[in-house]
Amino acid sequence: MHHTRKFDRGANAGLYVHVPFCRSKCPYCDFYSVTDLSAVQEWYEAVLAEMTFHGDFASAFDTVYIGGGTPSCLPAGLLPDLLRRIRSALPVSADAEITVEVNPGDVDPDTLVGLREAGFNRVSIGVQSFDDGILSFLGRRHGGRGALHAIDAARRAGFTNLSMDLIYGVPGQSRELWRRTLETALMFEPEHLSCYELTLERGTPLHRRVEAGQASPPPAEEEAYRFFSATSIFLEAHGYLHYEVSNFARGEDRISRHNHKYWDHAPYLGLGPAAHSFRANRRWWNHRSVDRYTRDIRQGRIPVAGQEELSQEELRTEALYFGFRTRRGIHGPSFRERYGLDVFRQKGAALRRMRADGLIRLEGETLAPTLRGLAVADRLCLL
Repeated sequence: MHHTRKFDRGANAGLYVHVPFCRSKCPYCDFYSVTDLSAVQEWYEAVLAEMTFHGDFASAFDTVYIGGGTPSCLPAGLLPDLLRRIRSALPVSADAEITVEVNPGDVDPDTLVGLREAGFNRVSIGVQSFDDGILSFLGRRHGGRGALHAIDAARRAGFTNLSMDLIYGVPGQSRELWRRTLETALMFEPEHLSCYELTLERGTPLHRRVEAGQASPPPAEEEAYRFFSATSIFLEAHGYLHYEVSNFARGEDRISRHNHKYWDHAPYLGLGPAAHSFRANRRWWNHRSVDRYTRDIRQGRIPVAGQEELSQEELRTEALYFGFRTRRGIHGPSFRERYGLDVFRQKGAALRRMRADGLIRLEGETLAPTLRGLAVADRLCLL
């Protein structure tokens, strides 16, 4: 079915709530966040009000993701209350995947027990590293010991679906040190790992320091690929499925259901400042400002900063981009039915070139990226 047809309200949707607050700003991060926590209550009331604008967005939400920012820096009790309010205002499925991001420096055992009892069934812990030197370079407020304690506390609280964020390619980080980071993470048998290459985002403090010669840049492309491939080989040898460029799961049933909403052009609703939403062929995004966002809500306006209607060609391009970022790749017949493009016939020359370069492989009627192809997935969509 083509996306430009009327949206099927029966489709399961994802819900994302952006918590734009952090106790301190990490020098490499370009996500929208503020360190002034004085507006938390105003933000919270605005999010609750924004929910009421979208009661008919979908017949069911089967994923809920509370991200940021740092959701765990909110006052005690606010996250459990937020989930209760979401359930009362929107049709959340009984078996929904409900994720909350936490920072090791902000959570204690009681907080994690409270989150689990409130109904959060998946926790994503922003570990980044277990090495104090690496954590210091990244501007993280926790140390390696604090990360270990947070993971242990999450397990003791009853979280049986646990994800960790880790970062590689940090200046001064050897591949041996990175391997030890992975080995330490695997001691806890996490159901999911997100392993991100450190990238220089323009406008961040880290980017300015590197430009000024005050910090070493991340490794060049070939060395970054060595980190990437070593990570994939190591984790797959330990039973993890490398299912997307940066993501690994202990089996198909532990893949992030919420992230797949973004990759599959499924409907998702974003609440909070800077949050994005998508439905049918329309995407819109909220103001990237707590003040502007809350002001619009107070005045009874939907706090949308911009929107776009995607053409069929734009949807195809995005679908190719997302498809080549996942190991399952692109199934030719399904792609043709959904987007009206015969990839094999209309993109044949480019596909033959990419196969010759060892970037994609053909498995029946499916085009899937090789490990080298995954590493350069952002370029593969330029068919």
